[in-house]
Amino acid sequence: MRNPRLFALTVAVLAGLFGVQFVISGYPVLALTRILILAVFAMGYNVLMGYTGLVSLGHALFFAAGLYGAGLAAYYGGVALPIAFAAGIAAAAVLSLVVGLLALRTQTVSFMIVTLMFAQAGYLATLHFSAITGGDQGLSLPAHARSFSLLGQEIALTSATARYNIALVVFAVVLLALYALTQGPRGRLFAAVRENPERTRMLGYDVGRIRLLAFTVSGTVSGVAGALYGLMFGFIGSSFAEFRSSIEVLLFTLVGGPGTLFGPLVGTTVMTLLIDRLSGLTSAYLIAVGVLLIVLTLWFPKGILGTIRDRWAPWLR
Repeated sequence: MRNPRLFALTVAVLAGLFGVQFVISGYPVLALTRILILAVFAMGYNVLMGYTGLVSLGHALFFAAGLYGAGLAAYYGGVALPIAFAAGIAAAAVLSLVVGLLALRTQTVSFMIVTLMFAQAGYLATLHFSAITGGDQGLSLPAHARSFSLLGQEIALTSATARYNIALVVFAVVLLALYALTQGPRGRLFAAVRENPERTRMLGYDVGRIRLLAFTVSGTVSGVAGALYGLMFGFIGSSFAEFRSSIEVLLFTLVGGPGTLFGPLVGTTVMTLLIDRLSGLTSAYLIAVGVLLIVLTLWFPKGILGTIRDRWAPWLR
């Protein structure tokens, strides 16, 4: 165990998330379910931006790949929910590998533009093939995709408790997997590439392969979130592939703290609750969100947990 305090915090957070369902009910459970799923999306993005130093403007593509891979398999293929979920993850993994092989030929601003172009192409494809994807109107998943059997027990996704616990299990698996990845040798290589790619190359490491691994892991985890979101809420649509989704996950990561294990969860929670509260108070909520983001950036230049890590808790990474 390379970082025992971080591991203890991980266990404590997961225990707290499990226990919170016994003290809240109704809409808060639904909101927390959505936060957990979007946090998985941000965790995937954080692997690329936070740990490897590559800023993508097109991660909505991989979220949408998971969403449509799972949703279309359930809608047209009639497959069981676990198989549809696996299909969504596979779609995101293959797509992230292919896009990574092409996009990583570029660097810095060019890389950002190329990832944005790929994402826009994916978004336009969902609109062009609207006869299959449902386009802007989207598709509501059939009844067989709203339940599955586990150990002889039928679990219905119409239950808020079932949705929350499934989202929590997936979140926990991804969190522990990324803990093992980022705190191990691969994580140190990601950080080395982020800090000084030329020196990493001089030491004999293949920087291109390291970045491709980070890109593929990042896209695959983002696809896990997309597949889970579509199946949990029974709806897929082009809006999830829009540029806005790429910007939102970037903001989640920046607010929480890039390069920290729990930064994505903190950032997703803060931004989601902030937008939900302010949108209920005023139609100009985005202006208020922008002002608060500026203030937050001034006080926490490296995100909430990133700044705490640098000032008081260096183990929080």
